[in-house]
Order: sequence, then C-alpha cells, then structure tokens
Amino acid sequence: MPKKNENPQPKPLNAYAKYSALGIQMALIIGGGCYGGFKLDEYYKNITPVFTIILSLVSIGLAMYIVLKDFIKPGK
Repeated sequence: MPKKNENPQPKPLNAYAKYSALGIQMALIIGGGCYGGFKLDEYYKNITPVFTIILSLVSIGLAMYIVLKDFIKPGK
C-alpha cells in the first residue's frame, strides 16, 4: 500500500489568497493608524503631527508583528 504524502504542497491559489489577505491586513492596520493619528492631530490642533507620526510607527510595528507571527506559525 503506498504511503500518503505527510506534507502535501499547498495549492498555488491558496498561497495567493493567504498572502493577498496578509497584504490587505497590513494596509488596513497601517492606514487605520495613520488616519487615527491624523484625526487626533486635527482634534488637538497640533502644529507638528505628533500623533500621526507615533501612531503610524506603532501601526507599522503591529502589522509587522502580525505578519511575522503568521509566517512563523507551525503547521500551516
């Protein structure tokens, strides 16, 4: 009786969908952080966009953390 392959190769369409979803997720997180920072700067009438800078950097870090966590996830 032939053995079944223990680690089947992922279908190209599944990989495409997975990485597309990760890209969209990153864009939404970073865009949301930038938008939130912009609105806070607008609300507090800051001359220097402090909240925009801080929230955009935090959202980039969060997006990278989520993507790397998903890349390193064992078994997928």
